[in-house]
Amino acid sequence: MANSAADPIVYVVDDDADVRDGLKALFQSVGLRCDVFASATQFLTRTVLDEVNCLILDVRMPGLRGLDLQNELVAAQINIPIVFLTGHGDIPMTVKAMKAGAVEFLTKPFREQDLLDAVRAALQRDRITRQREDEIRALRNRFEALSAREREIVAWVTAGLRNKHIADELGVSENTVKVRRHSAMEKLRVRSLADLVRVADALGLHRNKPWTTARPSCRAASTRPRSGARAEAANP
Repeated sequence: MANSAADPIVYVVDDDADVRDGLKALFQSVGLRCDVFASATQFLTRTVLDEVNCLILDVRMPGLRGLDLQNELVAAQINIPIVFLTGHGDIPMTVKAMKAGAVEFLTKPFREQDLLDAVRAALQRDRITRQREDEIRALRNRFEALSAREREIVAWVTAGLRNKHIADELGVSENTVKVRRHSAMEKLRVRSLADLVRVADALGLHRNKPWTTARPSCRAASTRPRSGARAEAANP
């Protein structure tokens, strides 16, 4: 089966040349691209392609071991699904690897089908992760296209405040809040408050409140002007 640059790729890191050759032949036989490395250090010095991929990783190798490489990738925020292979696995080692995000931990000798199943699961995980990252990136770009006041209103709305209370906080008319809220929702391509809240959750807006100190009570805020050209001119 011919491969294209759009196909997923499987990386193999194992110090045993026979294992590397055998795994490469196995993956290519089912139409998967494969690139092999003799050591963890060699893998770290190569550029991993920015496409759907996963890593087949031997646990015990000279120099940097498999779990050490996993830690290096986690520290560098390189999110690549890992399937571990080992001839000397134990329960603590397995638990440590799985807690750090490994997809599977297979003990040699393993069934080829078990490995292929694990690889398919790893590639699907990476595919979903990349799709989600693309969606978040698109949402963030749309959010950044909002005006500063629109972003502020979105943050207040998704924090649970009503239009009237937001108007009190910002010193503008309630109608101004409604207009800018509607404009923000159109730019974000959402139609309901529930959709807007989901966008806020995805972007982490609730972790970055629109206020930096304790929010003044709405009663106190009501002493400020709520409408009129003078108030709105001061709060464009």
